[in-house]
Amino acid sequence: MKGQLAPVGSGAYSFESGNKSGATPVGGVIGILVFFLSLVATFFTAQFGYAIVGFILMIFIAASVRVAAEWERVIVLRVGRYSRLAGPGLFFMVPIFEQLFRTDLRTRVWDVQPQEIMSSDSVPVEVDAVIYYKIDNPKKAVMDVEDFATASVKIAQTTLRDIVGKSDLDRLLTRKEEIGKDIQKIVDLATNPWGIKISGVEIKDVILPEMLKRAMAKEAEASREKKARLIKAEAEMESAKKFSEAADIIASKPNALKLRQLQTWQEIGAEQNSLMILIPTEFASEANAVLGAAALGKTEIEKMEKKKA
Repeated sequence: MKGQLAPVGSGAYSFESGNKSGATPVGGVIGILVFFLSLVATFFTAQFGYAIVGFILMIFIAASVRVAAEWERVIVLRVGRYSRLAGPGLFFMVPIFEQLFRTDLRTRVWDVQPQEIMSSDSVPVEVDAVIYYKIDNPKKAVMDVEDFATASVKIAQTTLRDIVGKSDLDRLLTRKEEIGKDIQKIVDLATNPWGIKISGVEIKDVILPEMLKRAMAKEAEASREKKARLIKAEAEMESAKKFSEAADIIASKPNALKLRQLQTWQEIGAEQNSLMILIPTEFASEANAVLGAAALGKTEIEKMEKKKA
């Protein structure tokens, strides 16, 4: 029976995680050793009373000697009333009149099942959480609550619904640690009278509806596209300003244009698959003038022919 306590020695005994911890064989080993010594005494003295006494002691020791692990504490009830807290190590109990309840002091984990909750901004979400706890007071854990594990889980689920219901979607997605601490404080305050210490609460996952995921993806994509366009526009504006400043410098200093021309030739010449033919500036100017005159003469001839026609 998971999460419940039962007397040590009963066949149904298990505690929380299902780790069974029945009576250790230490008492049985000591009892057998005592019985063996009684048999040796009987053999040498030929008195069967030693064997009978040894057999009785063997049964008594086997039923009364117990061992608790370092992480265990044992609640001892004598005739139904609390007697003492035993362990760790070797301890004794009175058979028939005393009952034992073992508790594990190690940190345990509660895996809270996913809860479908409506956030404060009317968004349906599914929240999955994990709670870490340990028994701080074994006596209270056994005496003050029937099943502290189930009771604590119910409180954790209720608290989780309450905290998430008061939070909006942005807080759920970005402030999981803060929400976990809020839940831890409330649950720890409620379980403290039971001897349970909540060491931590973690929100493992916040599951959103598929439609909301697609809408958020589109919103994020549009935001990135807007940002890219703004960056590109700023770059073009800055580039235009630099070109304007460069044009002003070149206009004020004609030699700068020649230097820029030489730099352009150098960049073109660096490409091995390109062919560059250099023409002197004076020749180009004269050729431009001749070609311009030729074009002008051709235009006048065409006008004269049109008049004759």
